[in-house]
Amino acid sequence: MSAPTTEIRTQWTTSFTDELTTGTWRAAIPVHAYKPSPCHVACPVSNGMPGWIKAIGEGAYQQAWLSLVDTNPFPATTGRVCHHPCESECNRTVLEGAVGINGLEHFLGDQALAAGWALPPAGESTGKRVAVVGAGPAGLSCAYHLRRLGYDVTVLESREKPGGLLRYGIPEYRLTEEVVDKEIQRIVDLGVEIRTNAPVADPESLERLRGEYDAVFLAVGAQRAKRLGHLDDAGGPARVIDGLEYLRRSSAGEDLGLGQRVVVIGGGSAAIDVARTARRQGKSVTLMSLETRNIMPAQDEEVFEALEEGVTLVDGAMAASATLTEECLNLECTLVTLDTEAPVGVLRPMPVEGSGFAVEADSVIMAIGQDPDLTAFAAVPAAGGGTIQVDMASGATGLPGVFAGGDVASQYRYVSAAIGAGRRAAWGIAASLGHPSAEVLPHLDLKQAVQKEEINAFYFPPAERTEKERTGAAERLLGFAEVAKAFSVDQAAHESARCMSCGLCVECDNCFVFCPDTAIKKDADRPEHYAILEQYCKGCGLCVAECPRGAVHLEAVAR
Repeated sequence: MSAPTTEIRTQWTTSFTDELTTGTWRAAIPVHAYKPSPCHVACPVSNGMPGWIKAIGEGAYQQAWLSLVDTNPFPATTGRVCHHPCESECNRTVLEGAVGINGLEHFLGDQALAAGWALPPAGESTGKRVAVVGAGPAGLSCAYHLRRLGYDVTVLESREKPGGLLRYGIPEYRLTEEVVDKEIQRIVDLGVEIRTNAPVADPESLERLRGEYDAVFLAVGAQRAKRLGHLDDAGGPARVIDGLEYLRRSSAGEDLGLGQRVVVIGGGSAAIDVARTARRQGKSVTLMSLETRNIMPAQDEEVFEALEEGVTLVDGAMAASATLTEECLNLECTLVTLDTEAPVGVLRPMPVEGSGFAVEADSVIMAIGQDPDLTAFAAVPAAGGGTIQVDMASGATGLPGVFAGGDVASQYRYVSAAIGAGRRAAWGIAASLGHPSAEVLPHLDLKQAVQKEEINAFYFPPAERTEKERTGAAERLLGFAEVAKAFSVDQAAHESARCMSCGLCVECDNCFVFCPDTAIKKDADRPEHYAILEQYCKGCGLCVAECPRGAVHLEAVAR
């Protein structure tokens, strides 16, 4: 004979919960809902890191890569050169350090190249055509997303090969031409047409494009180098060279006749690239930056590696004047402080009295920034700072049917920012052309993301951050071989396990287990897989406190 069935009911008060409901007492109720992670919000491409990092941990590499390229078609590139603002906002810093998101992206990007994975296919044809002017990261990103939305895309590139800054402005030791070629080829394989040696050089050419295509996206970058007139006047073109021009010609194997002593002016990534390239050419290199080392715009690891390679850093200083002799260019320099009342984005150096010193140089390379050349786009309204004025959400300009993005429309000069601008513009263009499933992409703010105080760090055991392995300084100086190595499979597994999956419910059941009123029910039919039994929930918030990832929050109840 079977044992009698006993109904077990939880008794919290003098009555049973199915007889005495408590829901009417509450002032708030928990809600299971996806909340963006801070890395996602901080990413210029709006990449959904927690999802694809979780897939890496499960060994589903191609699934992870497909999730990543949903927003960014250049993961092997950005895995090498992105300034990774995502890591600066990572909630893992409540413990021992940010997740190595950039390293994981590098790993996935290389997995895809090795396996020959193809990008998601082009969408169903809309019958409409878009011209993209410029085959740099912004233009190619826009072309990729437009093609996926079903548009016929023609990219017009003024140079002999596509890639823009990726090809002509970043040295091989950071980003190889092979990686650039392969990631661009995948976009071409989707049916994007790229016409090289096809500049849009005047307003008439732009007007013709407007007549021939349903929309035009301008992504010509910033090609005009900023100069310091007093150094130009003293040294002339033989002694004073533009940084990006130097990198382009060096990558082509040209000998620029720099002499032995090279001074590089600038404090950003381009200046570091110039200095490190000159060191690989056997030069004695001094890098002079207005900013002190702690606020230089270059990434910390770039500066550290440059110093390891023998670059001499003179920070917080400027070359105030110069005199040319038969032997060299004499730079009269001074230490400076930066005016804290200068407008945002403007460096206004103030000389420190009595701090003068001299530096002798055979040549000076200036890497203090670039400005767009808007000669061909006179009909497009410009913004302050010499860029094209755009709606940042859609890329739309003041000229109907013309959109713009990347360095030509922003002072935020990063590869990932250009890729993100191209993506936003593609969706903006599609929305303007009446695409049935396209709308302007929303802008997220860090205030909307999971905050550090919403993370329950108790549930995450300490695990040290994995750093990319790098070749030693002496070996690096022997040539232009890549410096940073991709994670191994074991390293990627370790680093992916450190991700807290902020805002992403992983069905850990903490909310279900810890609810004192058994007011949470598992429900496989709901997207969040949990249901709140409102008649029992008293809004205590224990489920919110015990959620490791900030995937549950309280919402006030109308009284």
